[in-house]
Amino acid sequence: MPVPRTRQRINNENDENVVAANTRLTRAKAAQGPSDDASNLPVKKALQTKKSTTGTLNGTRGRRALGDVTNATKGVEAAQEGKKAAGQKSVAASKPSTTGGVAKLTRTNSSRSALGVKDNNAKPKPVIDSKKPASGSGVQKKRPQPSIPAATTSIDEPVEEIEEPVRKKSVTQAMVDEAQQETEDAFDIMASLDAEDLDDPSMCAEYVREIFEYYQELEKNTMPNPQYMDHQDDLEWKMRGILVDWLIEVHMRFRLLPETLFLAVNIIDRFLSQKVVPLDKLQLVGITAMFIASKYEEVLSPHVGNFTHVADDGFSVDEVLAAERYTLSTLKYDLSYPNPMNFLRRISKADNYDIQTRTLGKYLTELSLVDHRFLEYRQSHIAAAAMYLARMILERGPWDVTLTQFAGYTEDDIIPVFDIMVDFLQGPVAHEALFKKYASKKFLKASIMARKWAKEYANTARNGGGITVGDIKSS
Repeated sequence: MPVPRTRQRINNENDENVVAANTRLTRAKAAQGPSDDASNLPVKKALQTKKSTTGTLNGTRGRRALGDVTNATKGVEAAQEGKKAAGQKSVAASKPSTTGGVAKLTRTNSSRSALGVKDNNAKPKPVIDSKKPASGSGVQKKRPQPSIPAATTSIDEPVEEIEEPVRKKSVTQAMVDEAQQETEDAFDIMASLDAEDLDDPSMCAEYVREIFEYYQELEKNTMPNPQYMDHQDDLEWKMRGILVDWLIEVHMRFRLLPETLFLAVNIIDRFLSQKVVPLDKLQLVGITAMFIASKYEEVLSPHVGNFTHVADDGFSVDEVLAAERYTLSTLKYDLSYPNPMNFLRRISKADNYDIQTRTLGKYLTELSLVDHRFLEYRQSHIAAAAMYLARMILERGPWDVTLTQFAGYTEDDIIPVFDIMVDFLQGPVAHEALFKKYASKKFLKASIMARKWAKEYANTARNGGGITVGDIKSS
């Protein structure tokens, strides 16, 4: 009965290609020893198992090509090699092979020694601990200990890498401390300015900050849809501009408060954001919104008949009253609209209530009523941009930390709204009622001054030039 063939067990998990493919080792041959098989090897350079680095490189001592494959001899030879490697403290740079095994004969390594150096960059083989043989055949591989890598850079480089962040951190901390100090100074100025109004009950100086914080939270609830014209079949943005310009004229005729005008336009935009209105009813929406706003803001609002009269009696009193009920039900009777005039007056407090700057800021704030591009911005944002542009036109100085605290917006936040305002001023006069209103002496000819500045700004901004108030007045 033929003896079944067995495959030699691999002792090292990294030496999966060590066993020879063309040499078959049976149990009978293993019992006889390596002497009977040495004559049957092909006539080539004898393959050598792994020895210590000194003996292999110098070639001072030879060994048999094939070692004993039994478990007993493998353990003894592995223990001896492990002690020699630990005493010499040198590891071969080539790929490790199985202790007492047979190197695989391939086309690449058949004509060279088994310990020939293949790659100088190969990782060193860890020392094998032969004191604890594994159950079965072979020896147990010792877990390599973590070693500290050698320094690859000079001594000066780590010092620079450590010192450089420290230097940057100190500079950054100084900038943070400076900004924090400026903020604290701004809060002190705010407290001192608000303390001046403690004797005036109407100014509510004790809780004025809480009031404006509530206004800023309330703004997002009363903002209309900036794209509501997309679902309107008969209306366009140009028609809305014409309606608002006409309401400005009606507002001047009735001598109403500025808050009434801003609330009326907000009611129109919020109503059109929810309802589709035909073109012949657009004027009715306008006078109804003005009628509701006057009853909300004015001490003595005009009679409903006056609104029908300014509309050339195109609508009856019953139609206006029915439209009022329908509008209020659509808005759910929510008229808590944070008016931009409140924010404008708050910022003007930090500007020492300069009358010319605030008048010019009022005109720039009303620009947002006739141009639909301002619908996506909050009223506090528009008021801050109006004061920023007014101070720039009148050369009142930079936008400092105190103004930032009162307005709630930095200079970078204001720039997008500022660009829309300048673009509106540079264009042709499309809303005559608004332009004529602020061209009078009562409003210090704010519209004329702003338009002249915008034209010169358009000519010199591309070249980086500056504009002064003297240049505007002399032109």
